[in-house]
Amino acid sequence: VLLLCYTEEAAVIVSGLKNTDVFVGESATFTCELSYPGVKNVQWWLDGSPLHNNFVTEISEQDGMIHTLTLNDVACHDSGTVTFRAGSLISSAKLLVKGISLLE
Repeated sequence: VLLLCYTEEAAVIVSGLKNTDVFVGESATFTCELSYPGVKNVQWWLDGSPLHNNFVTEISEQDGMIHTLTLNDVACHDSGTVTFRAGSLISSAKLLVKGISLLE
């Protein structure tokens, strides 16, 4: 009998976060895919502040490997660096929230 045991150390980031540009009031979604499920200590950050599930911030996980963050109704002050951390793995990307010009 062959038992496959995947350790946290074996997990890698298959697909990291991508820089995202959105307009004020839109939603911004970031996705990070890991090679194995079960990595502990998963956390999302925006400019160094930890994010938590609430009506503005949606954090979800699919199959333990695909981790998604959606920031709803973004404002200009939400622009910054989004960071995903799972154990020792880290992926970061820039969020740019653009204002809507009224000079059109």
